[in-house]
Amino acid sequence: MEQIIAVVRGFDGALVLVPEPGGDFPESAWGDAFCYYAPDGQLPRNVQPYATAVTRNRPGDTASDLDPPNRWRLNIRVDRAVFEELTGEERRDPGRPRDHAATDLVVPHPVYGALGWISVVNPGARTRSTVLRLLQDAHDAARVRSERRRRQERLPRDD
Repeated sequence: MEQIIAVVRGFDGALVLVPEPGGDFPESAWGDAFCYYAPDGQLPRNVQPYATAVTRNRPGDTASDLDPPNRWRLNIRVDRAVFEELTGEERRDPGRPRDHAATDLVVPHPVYGALGWISVVNPGARTRSTVLRLLQDAHDAARVRSERRRRQERLPRDD
């Protein structure tokens, strides 16, 4: 997980939050990682991360079996075409049975697949190049969305 975090932190304008005990984030987020495009270094408001790394099961999200030691899951937001390329399914209906606990395998996110998220438990040699490409693409897409929002905020409004 540390290697993935280091790669993302190397992207221009990246902000990776890794909440720890005693901070402003709830205990359920401690030890996880949240990746944003934030060239000013400030947590963007009203923006979802483009990638996350989670280290334990959550209520309603146990299919990846993350509670045993040394298990974690990388989640990345991808566009429709990439989702279909990686999974062979439309993201609206990623209902084919999957082993979401399998390691080093790209699968639809067990909960948010229909929203365009893929996941990989313990990424390794088999998925490394794909994961790195997807992270860069997700970061670039977040940058484009951020720049579009900034342009829209600067437009004069008819009141």
